[in-house]
Amino acid sequence: MTGLVVTVALHIALVYAMIHGLARKIVEVVLPPLETKIIEEVKPPAPDKPPPPPPPKLLQPPPPFIPPPEVRIQMPVQVAPAITVTPTPPPPAPVVITPAPPPPQPVVVATAAQRIADSCEKPPYPAAARRAGEEGDVRVRLLIDVNGRVLETTIEKSSGSKRLDEASRESLLNDCKYRPAMGSDGKPMRQWTTVIHVWRLRDAR
Repeated sequence: MTGLVVTVALHIALVYAMIHGLARKIVEVVLPPLETKIIEEVKPPAPDKPPPPPPPKLLQPPPPFIPPPEVRIQMPVQVAPAITVTPTPPPPAPVVITPAPPPPQPVVVATAAQRIADSCEKPPYPAAARRAGEEGDVRVRLLIDVNGRVLETTIEKSSGSKRLDEASRESLLNDCKYRPAMGSDGKPMRQWTTVIHVWRLRDAR
């Protein structure tokens, strides 16, 4: 209650002071005196005077007219080029390609060569081979000509004895006669055939 009374008393004193000029003195103390200065108007500088115009240029009179010298140019005389016409060779003759004839049909053996009976008997046993006890089978290959004669003989398989092989070959080459083989065209032709000779000592004579 005492604090409230003191606060109200202070507010009453403050209002009283403001009414009686305390606030005016405070404002006078706070506000400083005002100073006034007269500022003269600054005049702009006067514009510069324009430079004097340049003196007029004196034009020189044109030079007198001198005609150019006459120049004569001799042009070389051009000779027309000679035109040589080369005759065009005639076109080559067309090449006619004749198709190759078809290869001949191979002649096939129609009838084999046949041995004539009693013309190709086995030769006698060689004496030297018999004494040496040589035996074996000889297979001989024969080439029969178109007339039936034996042209060539070849040992296709040896008996193991040179004497027996040579006896068979000589006998077939010199003694054998054949009827020639006939081809599919009906003409006689050469043909190979094979003959086997069996050599055994028990059959020796």
